[in-house]
Amino acid sequence: MIGVGPARTAEIAARVEAFVRNVVAPYEKDPRRDHHDAPTEELIAELKEKARAAGVLTPHILPDGSHLSQRETALVLRMSGLSPLGPLACNTAAPDEGNMYLLGKVGSPAVKERFLEPMIAGKTRSAFFMTEPASENGAGSDPMMMKTTCHLDGNHWVINGRKAFATGAEGAGIGIVMAKSTEGACMFLVDLPDPAIRIDRIPNTIDSSMPGGHCVLTIDNLRVPADQMLGNSGEGFTYAQVRLSPARLSHCMRWLGACIRVHEIATDYANRRMAFGKPLIDHEGVGFMLAENMIDLKQAELIIDWCADILDTGSLGTVESSMAKVAVSEALMRVADKCVQIMGGTGVTQDTIVEQVFREVRAFRIYDGPTEVHKWSLAKKIKRDWKALHA
Repeated sequence: MIGVGPARTAEIAARVEAFVRNVVAPYEKDPRRDHHDAPTEELIAELKEKARAAGVLTPHILPDGSHLSQRETALVLRMSGLSPLGPLACNTAAPDEGNMYLLGKVGSPAVKERFLEPMIAGKTRSAFFMTEPASENGAGSDPMMMKTTCHLDGNHWVINGRKAFATGAEGAGIGIVMAKSTEGACMFLVDLPDPAIRIDRIPNTIDSSMPGGHCVLTIDNLRVPADQMLGNSGEGFTYAQVRLSPARLSHCMRWLGACIRVHEIATDYANRRMAFGKPLIDHEGVGFMLAENMIDLKQAELIIDWCADILDTGSLGTVESSMAKVAVSEALMRVADKCVQIMGGTGVTQDTIVEQVFREVRAFRIYDGPTEVHKWSLAKKIKRDWKALHA
């Protein structure tokens, strides 16, 4: 990707940062929340309208439809992540951001007009249906275990199966469904809601930033027109790989922004709070934690930028994004945990966003592949490389 250059990127990022800090952050105490404490559709719509008026709605996709480079996106999405509500307001949240990237890369002109353009305009949300219930031994970290099936019936594909952790499915207008045919994995675009897709339950989870929750659902004879399949039958995993690394890295970008913010909150607290005759920051136990946070935040920023540069060469970046996902999620967990600890009792209350970000980042260590799965994948590469050298 060529991108728009450092000056233009800095200008976009600065506008996003100002909007999130000055307009979005005050909404963090807005009571419009659902049973899961996630923001309601009404609240999201209000924030999106403010973002549209401020010129920061979907800021990583330019008016001509072109996409910022991954390195440029890293800075912009980091700024949108300074509040848990920021990505929703700016239309840079998962799974929409990853779905927009995928359709922008592989969608036909008709698919882009019907499905992508409303998403870029912030007129609808989307969901990605791949993970299946663990209790039924369905696909999770191992997508090869997929049980959801599809078969061709005339000019429609018929899909049956169960899905879990379908983030944002309730309230979404567009879905991307993965299923397997006799040729292999397939990927379909569907309009939502559809009576053939039944939400069975929405479990409460440790995180609460995603509208619509993480749904468990049943797909019962869903009929999808053949022209709404991405590519050809059996090419679903190929398209999933196009989406995988950039979407995984985008999570890192957004949560880095959130942890920069909670580090700021904890720093302010440590400088103002007096204990045992001096500010908390002057106690080594606290000052050293803040210093360690500074190191972890910078290392997270650098590995994100390194991985983004790899993706910008056109590489799938599978290995690099696994390395980044492990390093960033673990580093940000340390940062968020230290911020809670520094703030003591205040840190575990909802008086600030520190408590929420701690919960969100804990979930991030599992979402988009648990740390252990990525390490296992990297270990397999190390073994392959060793065998190649000693063949």
